[in-house]
Amino acid sequence: MSRRILLLSSSTVSGSGGYLDYAEEEIGRFLGDARRVLFVPFALADHEGYAQRVRERLGRMSYQVEGLHHASDARVALKNAEAIFIGGGNTFRLLKGLYNLDLLETVRARVEAGVPYLGSSAGSNVAAPTIRTTNDMPIVQPPSFDALGLVPFQINPHYLDADPNSTHMGETREERILQFLEENTTPVLGLREGAWVRVEGTECRLGGKSGARWFCRGQSPVELENGATLHS
Repeated sequence: MSRRILLLSSSTVSGSGGYLDYAEEEIGRFLGDARRVLFVPFALADHEGYAQRVRERLGRMSYQVEGLHHASDARVALKNAEAIFIGGGNTFRLLKGLYNLDLLETVRARVEAGVPYLGSSAGSNVAAPTIRTTNDMPIVQPPSFDALGLVPFQINPHYLDADPNSTHMGETREERILQFLEENTTPVLGLREGAWVRVEGTECRLGGKSGARWFCRGQSPVELENGATLHS
């Protein structure tokens, strides 16, 4: 079966309503016939509160949400899932949670089998080869930065363009990504809020309204617009 992946830069967008509102139509098209969604809440400390928020939101779209934290056997729950949703929060905490339960290979196998994978923010981060381009503080230490590798490029969610009027003296997001590329060769997608990546089989396209920037080692960053094809 073909891989089906939807990676959102963020769960909310300023001026576009509440939680997941801006992407509701895309999520509905993406999930298709799946009715039961297995939610992975490990990026936040309050697993049940997080799962309840997702349960209420996707419930309004007629989806049934089950929290992975309730499963007596997490790998069995993943093997039985109709769709997988990994939410945002702290990427280091999320990845550590996946390692603690030895779930990375199971998630990969399910996605390769055609189970839809929906990620938002940190959930999009862990779909990349590593989490080295996350914006988050390392509040915990996972065994490795290696992640799911569902796409062959790094993702930087919530990508911010430099503000020429800002008095902030720290590095811009672009400068940080270019520093990553001084030490690594994997391309990086700077995904602005309101944008997403959708993978259907071997086709990988940029969606949403805000676009993205594509960074490759030794090359100038490239501006990408809605509909642009990416390497999958």
